[in-house]
Order: sequence, then structure tokens, then C-alpha cells
Amino acid sequence: MLAELAFSASDLAQTRFVVSPMWEVVASYRALAAGTVPDIHRRWAGQVRPRLGVVPPDGWLARLVPATGHLADFLTPPPDGPFPTLADELAAIRASDREVLRAEVPHLPGLDPGRRALLRDDPDTALGQVVTEVERYWEVAVGPYWARIRTVLEADVFHRARQVAEHGAAHLLNDLHDGVRWDDDTLRIVRRHCVLDRTGTGAGLVLAPSVFVWSRVLTLASPAGPPQLAYPARGAGALWERRATASTEAVAAVIGRSRTTLLTELEAPASTTELASRTGLSAPAVSQHLTALRAAGLVSAHRAGRSVLYARTATADALLTAPA
Repeated sequence: MLAELAFSASDLAQTRFVVSPMWEVVASYRALAAGTVPDIHRRWAGQVRPRLGVVPPDGWLARLVPATGHLADFLTPPPDGPFPTLADELAAIRASDREVLRAEVPHLPGLDPGRRALLRDDPDTALGQVVTEVERYWEVAVGPYWARIRTVLEADVFHRARQVAEHGAAHLLNDLHDGVRWDDDTLRIVRRHCVLDRTGTGAGLVLAPSVFVWSRVLTLASPAGPPQLAYPARGAGALWERRATASTEAVAAVIGRSRTTLLTELEAPASTTELASRTGLSAPAVSQHLTALRAAGLVSAHRAGRSVLYARTATADALLTAPA
């Protein structure tokens, strides 16, 4: 299948990048829904799946983000800037244009009659439920890993910006993915999931690097804004690999042995109870150390149902992987 997106000089001038939390929510949920997760994400999926009980298995996300087929456009609203927060995008979802939303409802085949009617007739309530479910999913599946993911996405954007500076926009567009080609003022896309054209959309193009979009691209064309294209980010293949650790003795000399042990164990996000079981420290001691590490910017906390998951920050990753 082939999609063609024509460009005017104005469209090319308004092409821009976004590092989008919601694109990662959508793409990661689809990866899990597909059943067979790509090899590069199996370690992540193995950590996340046991915690997905906080998200209804037949909830809004399951209906709006099927394993194949049309994705709900309103879940990835047009960005106001290059680095929106999740809160920014959830606010944009709540503020979705009601007429555009109602026009999209018939094109969401996964919705059951009750949710279809609620989204059409009481969008405030429906979108509030969607946002709540996204927040729960984020806290267990994306949020604990966001610092690491965002580093990869930002590095990709900076690489692409340098491509434009050195070789021009055509080189950039031809290098996004082997199924995307720029030729004769037209972007041609094969193996797409969604229709992409200029009919009724805004000017330009939004390019969203993603660690969870793998082997093909995802596209969006909505009257609410410019077309969007999510493509595999450079470096995503190594995202979940275990990282070489510097001498723990050197780190322990600065922050203490117990806190160094906890940071080392947080290669994958974990709760206080899990960390206590793995390290032999008491739960109160673990909690006290995590509080200190969080205050120092080395650990982040993410609620998962009745428990809290702790994750290393990018600063902690840099500390642990620095040469000894």
C-alpha cells in the first residue's frame, strides 16, 4: 500500500519535530496489544506486563489502540511545541474539538456501542475516562522509563537537525525509514497503518521519533492539525540492553554502599518491597534511601495502583556508566 503526501514550499518550511509522550503511549500499547512484541522490546514487555492490571484489559485504550488498523487520531493531538509534557498532551485531548471528535467516532470500529455513544453525546465524561486510563498506563509502562526514552528521542531530533543543516530537507526525509521516500515534491510512504494525505489537514508535517514504532511508520491525518508521521528513532535497538557499570566502589565512596546497591538494582523499575527482597535491606531502610536518592535527582517515583515504582534517572544512569 502506498500513501503520497504532496508538499508545497510552505509545507516544507513548516515541517517540524516533536518528542511526544502520547506517541510513545500509543505505539507502546500497540506493541503490547500485538501479542508478539519485537525482540528489541521483549525485556521491557517482560517488566511491564505483570503490572498492567491497573489498566482495564477491555478499556478505552484497548478499543482506541487496536493491534492493527485505525488508531484514534485524538490521542495524538497537534503539538504546540517540540517537547510537550504528558500533562500538556492530556490537556489537549480533553480540549479536543467536539465536532472533529464526533466526525471521528464512526471511524473507530473498535468502540462498543456504549462507549461510542458516550464519546459522541458526552465527550467531557468520555475524554476524562480516557485521560485517567492513559495516566494509569503511563505510570507502569512508560513513565518509569521516560528519562531513558526521552534521551534517545532527543538525540534523534538533534541528529536530524544536523542532517538538514548539512544536506538539506530531502536527505532528511529520505533517511527516516526505508518505507519513506521523497521525490518530486512528494513524500511517498509504503507499509503504512493509516491514510495520509493533504485533504482537510493543516500545512506542514510533524515528525515524531519513537522508540516503540518499529519496522514501519505510523501516520495521522486530521482536520485538527498538520499530518503527523511517527518513525523509528535511531538508537532504539539498544535502549533496553544492560549497561556496563562503573566501579561500584567509586560510586559507593560518594553516595554510600546501600544507595549504590539500590541504584544498581534499579536497572529495571521496582517497588520498595521488591528492592528490599533483592538487596536484603529492610523496607524502611530502602524507603529512607530512596527518599534521599529522589531528593538528589537520582531516582524518580511512579504510582502503579497501590504501590510505587522507583526508576533511575538519566543522571543516575550517567553516574553508573561513567568510566571508573
